[in-house]
Order: sequence, then C-alpha cells, then structure tokens
Amino acid sequence: MPLYSFHCAECDKDSELLMGFSDEAICPACGGKKMQRLTSKVAPDFKLKAKAKIWRAAAEREGHTSNFGKGEK
Repeated sequence: MPLYSFHCAECDKDSELLMGFSDEAICPACGGKKMQRLTSKVAPDFKLKAKAKIWRAAAEREGHTSNFGKGEK
C-alpha cells in the first residue's frame, strides 16, 4: 500500500496515511473525514552519482553526516 499525505480541514493538521487508493482517509488526530490529499514530492533518482556526490558534500558542510556509510564521507 502506498503512503499518502493529507491535510485535515477540521483540525488543520497534516498526516501521512498508509492506505489503498480507494480507501477513505480519516484524520488520526481528530477523526475528521474532511481530508484533502496533498501533492507529494517526487523521489530523486539516487543512481545519479554526480548528484548524490553534490548533495552529500552539501550535507557534510552543514554537519549532516549521520546517514553516510564509512566509505561515503
């Protein structure tokens, strides 16, 4: 099942729900049914080594290296 992002019009909270396409979304915070599906970002293709190298260099400059393997720093 895919993961969808929703915004609840009743309590003004965003949620991610694991559900089938035809399932009815119910807000986990308030139980409301006025859920609006949000547009999701497209996952980048990490097979592009040049882009991954640029992103890792930027993350390292910012101090975000916890998700790197020992050979990737």
